[in-house]
Amino acid sequence: MSTSPSLIATIKSKISSLLRIEKPWIGKTIKYVWIAFLCFVIGFPLYIYTVKIDLFGLYGAMPSTLEVENPENDLSSEVISADGVSLGRYYRGANRSQVHFEDLSEDLVNTLVYSEDHRFYNHSGLDFPAYMRVIYGVITLNPKGGGSTITQQLAKNLYTMNPDKSLDGHFAKLGKYPRRIIQKTKEWIISIQLEENFTKEEIIAMYLNTATFSSNTFGIKVASETYFDKGPDSLNIQESAVLVGMLQAVTAFDPNRNPESSLRKRNEVLNKLYRHGYKIKTLEEYDSVKSLPIELKYSFQNQNEGLATYFRTVLGNYMLAYCRNRGIDLYNSGLKIYTTIDTRMQKYAEEAVATQMKTLQKQFEAEWKSRKRNPWVDENGREIGDFLQKRIRQTDAYKAYAEKYGENSDSLKIMLNLKKQMTVFTWDGERDTLFSSYDSLNYYKHFLQTGFMAVDPYTGHIKAWVGGINHKYFKYDHVKQGTRQPGSTFKAFVYGLAMETGWSPCVIKKDISPQFNIPNQPPWYPLNHDGTRGNGESMTIRQAMAKSLNSITAQVMQELKAENVVEFAHRVGIQSKLDPVPSLCLGTSDVSLYEMIGAYATFINSGIYTEPIYITRIEDKNGNVIEIFNPKTREAINEQTAYKMIYMLRGGAEEEGGSSLGLSKEVRHGNEVGGKTGTTNDASDGWYVGVTHDMVAGAWTGGDERAIHFPTWTFGQGGRTARPIWDLFMQKLYADPQSGIVKGQFKRPSSGLDMTLDCSKHIVNDSTSIDNEQPWDIKH
Repeated sequence: MSTSPSLIATIKSKISSLLRIEKPWIGKTIKYVWIAFLCFVIGFPLYIYTVKIDLFGLYGAMPSTLEVENPENDLSSEVISADGVSLGRYYRGANRSQVHFEDLSEDLVNTLVYSEDHRFYNHSGLDFPAYMRVIYGVITLNPKGGGSTITQQLAKNLYTMNPDKSLDGHFAKLGKYPRRIIQKTKEWIISIQLEENFTKEEIIAMYLNTATFSSNTFGIKVASETYFDKGPDSLNIQESAVLVGMLQAVTAFDPNRNPESSLRKRNEVLNKLYRHGYKIKTLEEYDSVKSLPIELKYSFQNQNEGLATYFRTVLGNYMLAYCRNRGIDLYNSGLKIYTTIDTRMQKYAEEAVATQMKTLQKQFEAEWKSRKRNPWVDENGREIGDFLQKRIRQTDAYKAYAEKYGENSDSLKIMLNLKKQMTVFTWDGERDTLFSSYDSLNYYKHFLQTGFMAVDPYTGHIKAWVGGINHKYFKYDHVKQGTRQPGSTFKAFVYGLAMETGWSPCVIKKDISPQFNIPNQPPWYPLNHDGTRGNGESMTIRQAMAKSLNSITAQVMQELKAENVVEFAHRVGIQSKLDPVPSLCLGTSDVSLYEMIGAYATFINSGIYTEPIYITRIEDKNGNVIEIFNPKTREAINEQTAYKMIYMLRGGAEEEGGSSLGLSKEVRHGNEVGGKTGTTNDASDGWYVGVTHDMVAGAWTGGDERAIHFPTWTFGQGGRTARPIWDLFMQKLYADPQSGIVKGQFKRPSSGLDMTLDCSKHIVNDSTSIDNEQPWDIKH
């Protein structure tokens, strides 16, 4: 069938008319498309450029090239033990510490990359395929995740979302969305700059160092320690998946707060590893690993938890002063503070203290309860009636109520007696109770306190420091901050002077208290612990020191003069002021445990005083050494005098009636041990300092203040209160081959001795005589 020419002509005419009608619309569309294209090609780079230069201050300043090349990140300062364990950190608001790429486990790095940015090694900071996926998801109303790269996340952490480094300009005031668009633009620019200045490995390490986790934890190092009690170099894929999953929502996926959500997120991350074929190759392997629970070892770090809490506080106070003098901010400078504390010894010291003090506290309370009295008594043994009323005035609660209601108001009295919910310390764990301020004060004043310190006598390195029974509830440090009367432990310096003067340990004295004439006072006779002036028995001064007889010690000091004893004590390590009075020989001048341990160590170190130290070096965040610490040393006494004093101290564990005979067989057998107990006359303080060839350590026990006493002198004597701590500590050291502390003999003087130490072969009746016969075991 043929088509007529007229029909064809009509159709052509209609089409031509339509084309003529549509041409203006098509032309406009093409024009607008070209305009949009040219605006994007020219305008977008121009926009990027104006953001980069912060045109007219509209966008906010960009970080300089120098800042990008050297990004600043506030870092907590870390305390590190002698055996390389992190003891804690000092930080202001954010607990943060940095690591290098080589400190990250392979599983952690790959888990991060495959989960967050699997094209990380193939892009230069911006992942355009990811952006296309995001745009497509927005158009189809089916979002497929974000498009930010790890580098962009780092840029955000360092700058655009860092509250301390605001980059906002005038446009930021227009609202949330303009501000976010500008922030995202800056992230792109900074990301490219980061990629230009750092390797991929450095970017991964920087990102993980600046990542925010829950529990006030910042950075992968602190996070891995907080949640899994290990370093980031030891994280496996399950642990890595938990921490990487937290980056999406730190609180929602916190395994401690929301374990179910965290487990679900961990398995999502593991699924990504399975899809990319990393470590998990088959569906069966994935099903197996996702069925595993999260093995959490959560430990929130603060100054009241963990090892060496008292030590960290003392160190922190020292470091604040140290940094202040050097213009350093301790809390955000990322210092590495290397200390002398050995975590094994510290753990054993804290265990020994807890074991003894828990038992002693129970006995203390039972004894006072049986007497139906409180432990605060005066010099005549009478309970101090207004003790709590005076002490309550020193509390924060009293000061706050007094300021609010007035010193003499009824409201003040009512508030101090008002019971309220509080958590209190007990030796069986914290307990919730209803206490008033008076109840709380009365409760805590009944607790016995303690201090313990151990030192290497040759290096001066402090290996263990326990300043009290619980740092959370009792802040006062009883190692260095507190000073108390040392009692008979001070006798070592009286006899030390005698040895230096030429006395022999074999000098014979009678157990008779001498008379001291004091101007404008009646004659004074020092009494022995049994309350007598002695029984007249003859014995060597070694035996007298072993039995801790006051009568013979007083005779020795009377001959040598108190001022000479003061000089000797200061020379060997005592720093506190000592009063040169007759009672000095009984230890009546206050000293610290820190001083006593350092002074006793002089005897073990052949007469060389080495000031105890607790820092070996300080480094900045880049590992540059700021300072190396070496102990101050001086020759205090000669090695002959030092060894004779060791022999005198050994008498406590070797002589009949010696105050160290109560040490366990685990410590004494096959070992040379010396020690000295100390108990103040008013039964307020119990001491023990023990020495071996490679360790000097000691303990103090007593009330929170001097008015608090042990029930009796016998109950409070150092051999019962303090010595068990030292004994338990040494038992633990000897039972652990890794401690490095072994049994053995004390070092003999290289030049021999000037007299015999075998009193069974030679007795000296005159204290000024010197016997030149050599001892059986030392060659001159």
